[in-house]
Amino acid sequence: MKLRDKIAWVTGADSGIGQAVAATFAREGADVLVHYHRDEEGARATASQVRAAGRRAEILQADFSGPAQTLAFFEQAFGKMGGLHVLVNNAGAGASRQDSLEIPPDEFSWMLNINLVSPWLLCQAAARHMLSAGGGAIINITSVHEEISLPGSAAYDASKAGLRSVTRTLALELASRGIRINNVAPGMIATPMTQDRLEDPAQARESASQIPQGRPGQPQEVANVVLFLASDDASYVTGSSYFVDGGLMRNLGGT
Repeated sequence: MKLRDKIAWVTGADSGIGQAVAATFAREGADVLVHYHRDEEGARATASQVRAAGRRAEILQADFSGPAQTLAFFEQAFGKMGGLHVLVNNAGAGASRQDSLEIPPDEFSWMLNINLVSPWLLCQAAARHMLSAGGGAIINITSVHEEISLPGSAAYDASKAGLRSVTRTLALELASRGIRINNVAPGMIATPMTQDRLEDPAQARESASQIPQGRPGQPQEVANVVLFLASDDASYVTGSSYFVDGGLMRNLGGT
């Protein structure tokens, strides 16, 4: 029970990695706030898994495309849960291939708001609470694209690289004050976000050929790393990125 009686918030917990993280946290003793944007049915399924593990689950919908909605979510979530020990910023928009010279400014801003500004605001609000509560842990879900670039994905790459930098700066500022903050950077993971690519035989073969382990990862394999970083097992770990990618970074020349 690595998270016995902790209160954890997981954004984007209606499917995929977020759902696996929420269920794993519950099995390890945490009460969980389940956030979703559109998939209420998925959020309810996640909450059922949390409750099946004997823990409390609360569900909260929010759109993170603007600062006001994000800050309102934090206040509502705190009202529902009454505390916060672990924050997992998992919600985000996926990459959509578009030539950099053709991206409209509002689309670029939209991506940054969801993938960078909103996680930053939640980190900021969570850290303020954690300082008064004696500490806590924050895990930001980025991507291998915090490090490697994908043609046609300037906005997505910028948002993930920006979140990496935010994490590192916050880690320096908060390390002596009892708050740890780290990134988990998945590669190709079998989730609803990647379903279309993985169901196309040609694209699936192309993806597998780039991964030294020869397969996509599973959400649980990411959740296991998130659990480590959320727990006291990682008491001396902060400001780091953990790549969960089957070796993809090594194959593509990431540092």
